[in-house]
Amino acid sequence: MKKILSVMLAVVLLGALCITASAEGVSAEVYVTVADGNGELALAQEKITVTDIDGDGVLTLDEALFAAHEAKFEGGAAAGYATENTQWGISLVKLWGVENGGSYGYYLNNASAMGLSAEIKDGDLVSAFVYTDLNTWSDMYCFFDNSLLTAAENTEITLTLKGAGFDENWNPITLPLADAVITVDGVATEVVTDAEGRACISFDKAGRYVVSAESESGVLVPPALVVTVKEEAPATGIGSVCGWTAVAVLCALGLVMTAKKHNEN
Repeated sequence: MKKILSVMLAVVLLGALCITASAEGVSAEVYVTVADGNGELALAQEKITVTDIDGDGVLTLDEALFAAHEAKFEGGAAAGYATENTQWGISLVKLWGVENGGSYGYYLNNASAMGLSAEIKDGDLVSAFVYTDLNTWSDMYCFFDNSLLTAAENTEITLTLKGAGFDENWNPITLPLADAVITVDGVATEVVTDAEGRACISFDKAGRYVVSAESESGVLVPPALVVTVKEEAPATGIGSVCGWTAVAVLCALGLVMTAKKHNEN
């Protein structure tokens, strides 16, 4: 009997150790975008490592935003981020250093999150913003059809901008955003979205660019698309070293075939 109890106790302890080790090892990398109290992008698709702070084995939106502030806000999460427990669950009371009485929004994979306790996973898109219209809360969350892109120099890419809205029954829907001005690194361009929310843009120099949008007809929560532009690959035609090498090989093969034919005759 004592032997059986000892075995059972060992199994229980081993299970507890496994659970603890598993909880401590829970982590994920997500992409975080934050718009500050001025309606500007403070973070744009920043890759953030999220850990299981409370050790419950689940990663949440709250832990993702905490980690983003800890990594990117001056003074860390203690200075820029705060929540409190209310009758509705965990509520934001400070975002990116702004305390405005709770006027914040947050989205997970471009869909409105049910709360800060929403579960996240590796590769998720986490977005949060401070409302700038504190009277009617008209700030419209919007997003591009891509969040991260890689393109070559002088290569045109097509973007589609969508905004979050509601139908006649107050069900959440997304709508194309027309007449929005595309910005690059905070500077307005001459590119404007069409009736379907589409726009085309290209970059003539390699680098990392943050593409967003603004509108004169409404208050937009700035969307974020990070484009990594690569240098154009060197030409491989006849004028290049590789091209001349190919020509030389072909010529040599021609000479061999000619010599073989001559010998056969």
